Amino acid sequence: MRPLHHLLTILVPAALILATLAPVHAAEPAKPGSVLVYIGTYTGKKSQGIYVSRLDPATGVMSAPELAGEMINPSWVTIHPSRKFLYAVGEGGQKGGGGAVAGFGIGADGKLTAINAQEPNGKGPCHLAIDATGKTIVVSNYGDGSIASLAIAADGQLAPSAWVDRHPTLGEKQKPHGHASEFAPGNKFVLSCDAGIDRIYVYRFDAATGALTANEPPFATTVADTHPRHLTFSADGRFCYNIDERSLSVTAFTFDAKLGVLNQIQSIPTIPKDFDGKGGSTAELIMHPSGKFLYGSNRGHDSIVVYSVDAATGRLTLVGHTSTEGKTPRGFGVDPSGRWLLAGNQGSDTIVQFKIDQATGALTPTGTRFELGAPVCFQFLEVK
Repeated sequence: MRPLHHLLTILVPAALILATLAPVHAAEPAKPGSVLVYIGTYTGKKSQGIYVSRLDPATGVMSAPELAGEMINPSWVTIHPSRKFLYAVGEGGQKGGGGAVAGFGIGADGKLTAINAQEPNGKGPCHLAIDATGKTIVVSNYGDGSIASLAIAADGQLAPSAWVDRHPTLGEKQKPHGHASEFAPGNKFVLSCDAGIDRIYVYRFDAATGALTANEPPFATTVADTHPRHLTFSADGRFCYNIDERSLSVTAFTFDAKLGVLNQIQSIPTIPKDFDGKGGSTAELIMHPSGKFLYGSNRGHDSIVVYSVDAATGRLTLVGHTSTEGKTPRGFGVDPSGRWLLAGNQGSDTIVQFKIDQATGALTPTGTRFELGAPVCFQFLEVK
């Protein structure tokens, strides 16, 4: 996570995050069968917070994004399992200070109503994950290399953080930078990427109490200077995939669901052989709903890389690279039907839609695009 041209330079206490929330005009209720697309942004002249669009998964027709709720730098948003609430990080300043975790109620029209906000028990929050029971949320803090957990009440209220683990500094050059955490399938482990010290931490999770404790072993070490950033799992939980920010690669692991142990089985580039990699970095990693394809974003090369996934071995095979038709694709999303991919070009302030080939996973631009300031995160909510 690097300084970004839309990132505000002020520090934002949690008490002020929701104070920035302005009334948003009501819209018609979303139609059953449609999908609400929530978009997190870095705020500035072209963005004021969290946006929402409506997607028809059958046709790909998508409405222009509308402001769902004002908030400073909601660079990551996630939706509660109950489908009633949305949570967002509000980043602080360019140096990773301050910030908060905020909760919102989701209206029938997709618009957001503020619930409350809490301090992230760290600096520079950049990612959130919610456990399968919906009672615990984990926040990754880039600024001081920590992860923390907060309890979620039945009404969506966030409690102050009761647990935090701050990762160590290794030598003079390796400072911790927590970048993303995920609950493993089965809800018994949390895996957390630290891009600064080339480690993926593993914590045991007790869903009944919300407690997290260090696993044994407590982490897996990646190759030096790979900078593990985001991770995801195969549908059956047997394999884990991590996208490496600096080395422009994806690393595949086997994952022992009983012991919480990672073992590397493959590393594969995210860029073509003829790209020198200068000035490039990776960002997001998403598994297709079918489990057959894996997608990653390349900044600098400004593309989405597509892999096919061998369900038996977990290994990846390159399908190809597709331009995002813009600059600096940090965040992107695949809708629940698996038919459409939305790429957010942070550097050129655009969202571009692609159709996904269900047989190969390949991407084709549909011609649908929207202008929005620094779109960096996409989350989908199917309307029942």
